Amino acid sequence: MTTPSAPVEVDAFRTANPHALATILEAAETRRIIAATDIFDLAGTKLWAKQQPVSAALQRKLMDRKLREPLESCLVAEDGVTAVALTQDLRALVHAASPLAPLLRPHAQRLEREAAQLPLHPVAQLLLTAAQSARPETYRHAVAAMALAGALAAGNGGDTPEIRVAMLCGLLHDLGEMYIDPQHGEAEADRDLDPVTYRQLVVHPHIGSLLVRQLTNYPAVVARAVAEHHERLDGSGFPHALGGDAMSPLGRLLAVTEAALNATHWSYGHLMHASVALRAVPGEFDLGWVGRISRAANEQPALQAVMTRADIQARLVALDHLLKAAERNVAALAEQARAPALQRALALAGFLVQRLRTGWNESGLWNTQAVAAADAAEVEALEDEIYFRLRAVRRATLQHAGELPADDATALHALCDSLDMG
Repeated sequence: MTTPSAPVEVDAFRTANPHALATILEAAETRRIIAATDIFDLAGTKLWAKQQPVSAALQRKLMDRKLREPLESCLVAEDGVTAVALTQDLRALVHAASPLAPLLRPHAQRLEREAAQLPLHPVAQLLLTAAQSARPETYRHAVAAMALAGALAAGNGGDTPEIRVAMLCGLLHDLGEMYIDPQHGEAEADRDLDPVTYRQLVVHPHIGSLLVRQLTNYPAVVARAVAEHHERLDGSGFPHALGGDAMSPLGRLLAVTEAALNATHWSYGHLMHASVALRAVPGEFDLGWVGRISRAANEQPALQAVMTRADIQARLVALDHLLKAAERNVAALAEQARAPALQRALALAGFLVQRLRTGWNESGLWNTQAVAAADAAEVEALEDEIYFRLRAVRRATLQHAGELPADDATALHALCDSLDMG
């Protein structure tokens, strides 16, 4: 959709990121995080001594200083996350009443065996430890992604290296969120992200990829997959709007993993919602991975119907009207648009709405006469996903437009507000 609004430069880690540092310092209140080496600035001034525990005093000394070595490479969490701890957390997830259980339990022993062998680079271990202590929801999401990516790879017949690298990608995929304000992180934010949060969040795959590539010795395929975990095969993802063959196999797996976790976390906690979310817009995700999740969802007991047939039909008619109104409103404003930035933003909005319309058409739910009460759960899931997707169109369009003249901005905001009626 967009390139990052604030690109991270090659030497970004030479200056301590305030958000990552704050999280590390918060974790240091309960964990032993020390300097593994002396910490110097570029001028050669010693700022912190080897073996000295980190504290708020370090934060003051690092203010506006460029460092000889990235701070993350100079610190170590002595009592931090270990492969044993990851295995225990994975085991707890597998045996919990989780919507992921049907996918995880058939491979439980294999996943535990591979988790125990995952290589934890000191920088990754430091940031995972900080997340576990100061951003626990982010850490739990990382463990879930590790488990789901590994289970999908195992179910696809992957060998030990393939499963292990898939699990590693899942575990590390959101490390970039440590470098943005925590109130803008996916785990902490509502599913309906506001435009400000979206602008912050859109850069985190890029930051995470740089971190893995520059500060660890993990394979290049891991850094690439981390960069791609919000990309989509149809080019509608972020931060670089990749598509088709531009996405790596691991990136495709990680994109499905992330989308499935988000759908089951924020919706009603049933695997069917992940299946619906992954199929809502044809061409977004790798069908091989989507098929595995959909088959597992179909094997689960059906959700109890909570709507009458008349209720279902009324809601489907409302959804159809909403999609048609979105198409009309985008087309009407596009006809009047003269500013190139507004034209580009509306072209993106039109593309995304049309992709959503294609998914709606292929779902067959527009044919209300063919829908029965047994379809209530799927209708509710699709309804939730469509409203979410329209709000995502709103965010992406505003982000893509940037600063506009007052009249254009007013018109675009009016259009975007109409997408948020759900």
